[in-house]
This record gives sequence, C-alpha cells and structure tokens, in this order.
Amino acid sequence: MFSRRLFLQGAALTGLSSLLPAALLPAWARSASDGNTGLSPATATEFNLSIGRFPVRIGGRGGEALGVNGTLPAPLIRFREGDEITLNVTNTLEEDTSVHWHGLLVPFQMDGVPGVTFPGIRPGETFTYKYAVPQSGTYWYHSHSGLQEQEGLYGPIIIDPKHHDPVTYDREYVLVLSDWSFESPYRIFAKLKKMSDAYNYQQRTVGDFLKDAQEKGLGAAWDERAMWGQMRMSPRDIADVTGATYHYLINGHSTADNWNGIFRRGERVRLRIINASAMTIFNVRLPGLPMTIVAADGLNVQPLEVDEFQMGVAETYDVIVEPKDDQAYAFVAESIDCSGQAVATFGPKPGMRAEAPALRGVPTLTMKDMGMDHGAMGHDDMKMDSMDMAAMDHSEMDHAAMGHDMGGMSMDHSAHGMVDDASWPVEKKDIKRGPGVANVAMMPMSRLDEPGIGLEDVAHRVMRYSQLRSLTRNPDLRPPGREMEIHLTSNMERYMWSFDGVKFSEVTEPIIFHEGERLRVTLINNTMMPHPIHLHGMFFDLVNGGGDHKPRKHTVIVKPGEKLSFDVSADHVGDWAFHCHLLYHMHAGMMQVVSVLPSTDKKMMDHEHMDHDMMDHSAMGHDTHGETK
Repeated sequence: MFSRRLFLQGAALTGLSSLLPAALLPAWARSASDGNTGLSPATATEFNLSIGRFPVRIGGRGGEALGVNGTLPAPLIRFREGDEITLNVTNTLEEDTSVHWHGLLVPFQMDGVPGVTFPGIRPGETFTYKYAVPQSGTYWYHSHSGLQEQEGLYGPIIIDPKHHDPVTYDREYVLVLSDWSFESPYRIFAKLKKMSDAYNYQQRTVGDFLKDAQEKGLGAAWDERAMWGQMRMSPRDIADVTGATYHYLINGHSTADNWNGIFRRGERVRLRIINASAMTIFNVRLPGLPMTIVAADGLNVQPLEVDEFQMGVAETYDVIVEPKDDQAYAFVAESIDCSGQAVATFGPKPGMRAEAPALRGVPTLTMKDMGMDHGAMGHDDMKMDSMDMAAMDHSEMDHAAMGHDMGGMSMDHSAHGMVDDASWPVEKKDIKRGPGVANVAMMPMSRLDEPGIGLEDVAHRVMRYSQLRSLTRNPDLRPPGREMEIHLTSNMERYMWSFDGVKFSEVTEPIIFHEGERLRVTLINNTMMPHPIHLHGMFFDLVNGGGDHKPRKHTVIVKPGEKLSFDVSADHVGDWAFHCHLLYHMHAGMMQVVSVLPSTDKKMMDHEHMDHDMMDHSAMGHDTHGETK
C-alpha cells in the first residue's frame, strides 16, 4: 500500500524513493521471504541489486528461491520518468545471470538479453545498467537467463510521471502474480519434453463422454472424440504446467498465506497488477467489486469498467476499485485452466480473510481453437458431413491452396480493425514443414472481441482487447509501408515451439525492421494454445478498430486459431528479442531477434559502426541444452 497523499507531499522535486522515509516504502508487499521493503536507493537515482539464492516459505513449506536481495518477489524499484538511473547488478551465483527491464524503452545494450544485447553477467561480476526512459507506469524486471525467472528472479517497477498523472487515487497497491513450484524448472522442462501433458490431470473422462452424448447425440459425441484422437490433440490442453505442481502466488504468498490489503470505504484504490508468472495466464476478478481499467502495459487507456479480465504472462494492468462497504473482498487470480488460484484479501481491517470462491469448470477447446470454425460457415461443429475431419492428414494438406493468406476468403475483419485488402506489400514466409509443425490453421480469424478461453459464457462483464482505447492519440498515424506475417507453430506432442516452423537455435537471420519505417506485423496462431507475444524495445499499436486511439502495448495474447495485427514504428535502433513469454515455450524455441537497422538518411552516432549483415547470429544465445541462455 502507498498513500496517494504521501506521494503528493514528496513528489514535487525529485524521485519518490529518494524523498520518502524508508518506513513508508515497504507497504507494497509482504513477500515469501520475511518482508519486502522495496529497494532503497544508494543515492537518489542509484540502486544496488544482488542476485543469489535464499530460503523461502510458501504455503507453510520451505524451499529455496533464486532472486534479488533475498526477497520473493524481488524488491520494488521506483523512480521518476526521465531520471537517469544506475542499477548495479551483482551476481553471487555459480552461473551466469541477467536482468531484463520488461517494457522499458532502454538503449538496446541495456536491455539485458544474453547473446542478443550483452554477454550476460558472469559469476562474481557486477554489471551496471544506466538509462533514462521517456515513460511512466507499471512495469517489471526479470531474468532472461535459462529458467531463472521460474525460480524467483522477477520484481516490480513503478515509474512515476514527470508531470501530471491523469489517474487520481487515494491509495495504491502493487500486486505481483506468479507461479511457483518446488520442482526444479529444468526437471519440469524435461518432463514436458518427454510427455507434454505430464501435468494435465484434467483430461476428459467417460463421464464427460456420456454427458456430451446426452446433449449432442451419441454419433456426434463419438465423431468429435475420433477427430481429436486422430489429430493426437486434447481439447483440454489449456496449460502446459498446472496446479499439479504450481502454487499460485500474490506478492509471494499463496491463498493459505492470505496476503492483505487495507482500504477505507469510499477511497479510490489503484491496483497495479503484474503477471510475472512463468507459464500461467490468469483470470483476474474481485467478486462484488467492479474494476475500472485505467492502464495496460504501463500506458494509460480510456477508463473501462469490467468485472474480470484475462491477463497474459508479462502483461500489466492498472485498475481502480472503489469499495462502498466495510467488508472483506477477495482478489482472485485463477489460472486459465482452472487448476488452481491465488486469493488475497482487501478489507477495512488488517488480518481479515475473504472467502475464496470455488474453482470454476475446466474449459474445453472447440473447432475455433483449431482454426477451423465451421460453425461460422454454416456447418455444425460436430456434424461435418462434407469433411471427414478424422481422416484429414494435416501434415500433407496444401494449406496455401485453401486461402490461408486470407486473400481468398470473404471474412470481414473490418469490425475489429483488420484490413484484408491492404494497399501495402505483404511479406509472407513459407512455414518450414517438418516434425516441429503439427498443424496449420485452416481458417484463422480475428478473436479480439472475445474475452479469452474459459470466459465466453460468464454472466458478468469481461474485458476484450477490442474495447481498449489509448487515453491519448497515437503518436504515429502513418499507414504501414509494408506488412509481414509471422506464424506461431508447434508440435505439442513433442513439445516443440517456434515461429514459422523454425526454432531459435536454427534461425540464420534476424527479422529486419528499418529505422523510421511504419510496418504492420500480423501474427497467425497455428497452435492450440494462447501465446503472450512480447516485442522488446518498442511499443506497438494493436489493430483493434480503435482508429487513432489504438491501445499501445508490448505484449499481446494471441488466441488459438487467431489472426491479429499490430502496427509498429521502428524508431529504436538495435537488436531486440521477440518471443512468446510462456517461459518453457521460449526455452524450447519460440523466439527470434528483431534487428532495427539504422537509416541511411542520417548519421546514427552510436550505431553507424554496426554492420548487421556481418553479425554472427549463430552466437546469439543458441545453446544445445535449451534455446536461450
């Protein structure tokens, strides 16, 4: 908790953390490691971070975490927009490490991705990050080395605006959502490689079949099961790693720990919510208390009142709640597959415990999630007389001939901001076919106006990407000069993940942007799972029908079978990671590098010596154990 009034008392001249007494800084979180006081600066704008291992206690059980300054989550770092700050990161581990400043527009040498922007921080060494950023809002930081993020190396960042904050509030809390396992993340990854559904204990049963047969008829239920069986897919493949091994945490605390937030009735309370999990997409709600979304991925949006929203890994949302009653409210972060949840309590008195709601029913995927929405074409999902889906050989099908480029389809995406007849050139790569590509979506479509898997039929208001609007006008209103398509590809059974059928260790050249250009990136999800896709170094404008107020984001969930686009201005020269933020997907290969090449029209003092054509991309973190270091 941080009082808005205290902020106003100290915010006039310099960074918040340098003015307020230390006793006022800690209230953002009690962590799993005996208290988290925030990171007190060594000077007004200098911070010291020490990465190491330390004991934690989660849900009454002891374990060991890898993190910053002995806390889980890592300490809150808070500074002011435009301030030049220094962060000295010391590695006390026996392995390399790194820190990436997620969503921050830092020079690429400060971005913290080993093998892409710097070599990493060796054991016993200190690396100094220095930067000033032209932004404010809610962000976070985490390791980009191996699977350290899963072990606890993640923490929040709050950047206070240099001038006026359009969001008024009386009190604020930072809520870091995460997933924790007492298993080694490398053991988890090894299990997934051997059997991708090792943690999925929610498969359909004979009872489910009998229920479907009663509702749809025996023949339809049997045909549907046969189709899924032939494709060796499960309609319950919602999450790779589940509550079978995960403890879901809020500020390092499980539901049993009952993390508390305090408010006074009638206050405007700002919740800065960060999904810092490794693999868990969360559904967030406060039953009985509406939320007004005021920021997404750190940037202000037009206020949108909802009752729930689905939150991808690495996304951040700021919401305002205004409790009218002196009662305890449950803050609920439920995993997308409903295998578990983290519940905290907000109330007028310390120590209150809100009643945790029961877990909801497990979602089941449909034809639409396979990129084959026959319902939209006049076919019944379960009765496909004209197509024997069970006999289809997806690996040999000529998908190019079936209009996968959308050019031969009459589907109208204009309502969601999609443009089918673009006047700019569209660059389409052939998907590299092989064992890493098990499926290609036959009919990808816009799903921006859908709330997310499992939330389609809830009775209350759920946020949709199509509803988000930037509070201010988009800074670059030029139409794209070109468009590129990137396919999200996988073989779930073999746990292989990639872009365009090429995993990171096999990439021979980067994705090229040219400084100053405006381009459209279109993502097509050929997999059966949602992917939070993150672009380092740049914000993009999500093409959602928002006109000149498109939401500006750094991470977006691409639903199964979905085709979505974002426009980006390539104004940040350097090499930038581009990847799925599901940690084990990235580790298995769903990552590439975007190189923004300097313009030849003007001199780039810091970058004119760079020769990207001669860059050794084979050395960009491609190891044999995983796909990223």
